[in-house]
Amino acid sequence: MAPPNNQTCVSPMIPLSVLDLAPITEGSDATAAFANTVELARHAEALGFERYWLAEHHNMPGIASAATAVVMGHVAGATRRIRVGAGGIMLPNHAPLVIAEQFGTLEALYPGRIELGLGRAPGTDQRTTQALRRNLQGDTDAFPRDVMELQAYFRKTPPGENRPAVTAVPGDGAEVPLWILGSSLYGAQLAAALGLPYGFASHFAPGAMMQAIDIYRTRFEPSAQLDKPYVLLGFNAFAADDDATGVFLKSSAQQSFLNLRQGKAAQLPPPVADFEASLEPAARAMLDDVLACSAAGSSATIKAGLEDFIKRTEADEVMICGHIFDHAARLHSYSIVAELAGLTAS
Repeated sequence: MAPPNNQTCVSPMIPLSVLDLAPITEGSDATAAFANTVELARHAEALGFERYWLAEHHNMPGIASAATAVVMGHVAGATRRIRVGAGGIMLPNHAPLVIAEQFGTLEALYPGRIELGLGRAPGTDQRTTQALRRNLQGDTDAFPRDVMELQAYFRKTPPGENRPAVTAVPGDGAEVPLWILGSSLYGAQLAAALGLPYGFASHFAPGAMMQAIDIYRTRFEPSAQLDKPYVLLGFNAFAADDDATGVFLKSSAQQSFLNLRQGKAAQLPPPVADFEASLEPAARAMLDDVLACSAAGSSATIKAGLEDFIKRTEADEVMICGHIFDHAARLHSYSIVAELAGLTAS
């Protein structure tokens, strides 16, 4: 079906999805964050977004999705069609069997809708990493081994073969789609070697994006899950009715990144007018680098930014992150993106 107005649509047309960090806004709490997440997921589904992912972070006062599988179940239960995934699970924090059981359970509850993106970073600081998994040994080969162990748990034992000594129940035979996520060249190499789809964290760490994409596509080996490379990229969109409002909304995310870099992680702050004008040159340069894959402003501005990003990267799919303080403004931002991209309401 053709988009309702080809003149306003991102070209070439590719799937768009949602990355939700379940923000806890200043003065609010996790209960409100989860209520907002459910409303945004339903909104995204109605607008026609492809998938809805949540990310594992720990010891972050402004992000509520630490128990990612639990929140995913909440979202999947409140929606009916949209694919729900982890973007991602930080596998070094967990035993692969536990993740297989968690996501096998989710797949049993919501068949055909669950996805599992896997990251190698702990998603937190070193002290919290130790609290999450106290017996870390610094084994550089552990991540690819853990990924393959997880694949084995999801693979159905063929008839006639002996059942493995350890089986994930639920999980055995679930065949939950796996993705490799990353912000460096390592993940690109592993995703290519295993023949898995690859998601790059360009929404906050874009530095190695183009090189990682090239490595992944050049070295890709087909697998039972995927026959050709598939690249998903993160992109920040702060869409509003005019450019000034979009830039204003973006300032919450800018403050959040600045606080994090200064070791002052906090709840997502409200936007500030003319925030960039108050910054020292070094701080502005850091934010320009971190948020290089972003657009803030009216529909025309977002459209131009997205089109340029897609043309430059030849992405197969873009995941939109809208880290916006006001929930109504966040819903409106995704509505604008869906309209300019010609998404089809479900």
